[in-house]
Amino acid sequence: MDCDRCPEEAVTYIRYSGSHLCTSHFSAFVEKRVKREIRRQLHLSRARKIAIALSGGKDSSVATYLLHSILGKRRDVELTAVTVDEGIHDYRPDSIANAEKLCGELGIDHRIITYRELVGWEMDAVVSADPEMIPCSYCGVFRRKALNVLANLAGADYLATGLNLDDTVQSMMMNMGRADLQKLARIGPHDSVQPGLVPRVQPLRMIPEKEVYLYAVLQDIQFYDGACPYAERALRNRYREVIHLLEKDSPGTRHSLLSAFDAMKPLLVAQYPPVQLSACERCGEPTVNGLCQACKLVDRLAGISQRPS
Repeated sequence: MDCDRCPEEAVTYIRYSGSHLCTSHFSAFVEKRVKREIRRQLHLSRARKIAIALSGGKDSSVATYLLHSILGKRRDVELTAVTVDEGIHDYRPDSIANAEKLCGELGIDHRIITYRELVGWEMDAVVSADPEMIPCSYCGVFRRKALNVLANLAGADYLATGLNLDDTVQSMMMNMGRADLQKLARIGPHDSVQPGLVPRVQPLRMIPEKEVYLYAVLQDIQFYDGACPYAERALRNRYREVIHLLEKDSPGTRHSLLSAFDAMKPLLVAQYPPVQLSACERCGEPTVNGLCQACKLVDRLAGISQRPS
């Protein structure tokens, strides 16, 4: 696909394919890949209700918009947006406002849960209490739990996230860098259904971050463009830089890495099959051990807060 003979002016150049695309062809280019991922990842015969993790940022807003555009007219599929309020007061309120606005425009049910409701802490207080720990180490665990709780409360058969190509490849590389093959085998999208866990799907997994951004702008999808103030210390930033350099020097590297992972994943799953889960003895969420990781982190915070100052 190229717009050399198209009456519309090209709006972008796709380096990894060598194509100059106008607005119409670029939008079709994005939508075609998302539709293919939806067909590949979702068993629509059992996808009666899909929860969408909606933060109000570009990725989750585009995922919500596209899922509504592609599946919204089906009578046998119901969409519900779920939002997590971490308690980052200079960051999250504006993004939640965008999420609420988008859901109102699309006519999608919207549910919100706060970390305070979930674990009794807000992230601002967590960072103050435990400044030595990287904030994402807490936030990632709490968010996964919050999204699973909300998706279960909504009765969802699937939980769709806004993870794009860059996010997915970064997660792959991070787990490989730690030699955590068991966690690598569990990277979504999820084919199997484990009791208590809502399987995750990733409709944007083939779309680079910059293309998600451009699609949002061209389709006039409003989103919050702020950055989390606690993300600077995240290890993910280093992998983001490395992958960016690889893609810059050799366009298509991200897609090649993802393709290689998809080919290897059945072998990884065979070597590291899903573990037997039980209910957390405190909160009831699925876990490998007696206490889930979120409850363990809450105990760590309780211990820190009880230390003499």
